[in-house]
Amino acid sequence: MKKLILMGRSMSGKTTLTQALRGEEIHYYKTQYVNHYESVIDTPGEYAQSHRLGKALALYTYEADVVGILVAANEPYSLFPPNVTCQANRECIGIVTKIDLPEANIPMADRWLEIAGCKTIFHVNSKEGVGVAEILEYLKTDEERGQEMTESGSRK
Repeated sequence: MKKLILMGRSMSGKTTLTQALRGEEIHYYKTQYVNHYESVIDTPGEYAQSHRLGKALALYTYEADVVGILVAANEPYSLFPPNVTCQANRECIGIVTKIDLPEANIPMADRWLEIAGCKTIFHVNSKEGVGVAEILEYLKTDEERGQEMTESGSRK
């Protein structure tokens, strides 16, 4: 599976999405440092919110195959400037979290991610598991997809 690094402001849902992607029980805790897992890198929101720490995010992208830029659907503004994805030498995807909230503005979050340069955008409610399977499917390597095709073909 491709390794995904999650970036976004504090409270955007990075840690909750990390738990959902890993199949863990969802519980809140504040991410204090960069957490490396087999297929996910969870980063503290302060890294995206601080000019000084933001440079560290650029370095951590080298340890991942895909950069996930998170925007919660209830955020009042986006941290990410136009065309920021061109600064990464990795594929970048957009992830809109908290789509279940009454104050969610999904079209606005989509637009912010599009302006940032994301071509592929996922909508997620990590607590309910909505959109998680789609991200996991997207992260599969060609080898894993080929293996699944072979296995499903041999079952017939």
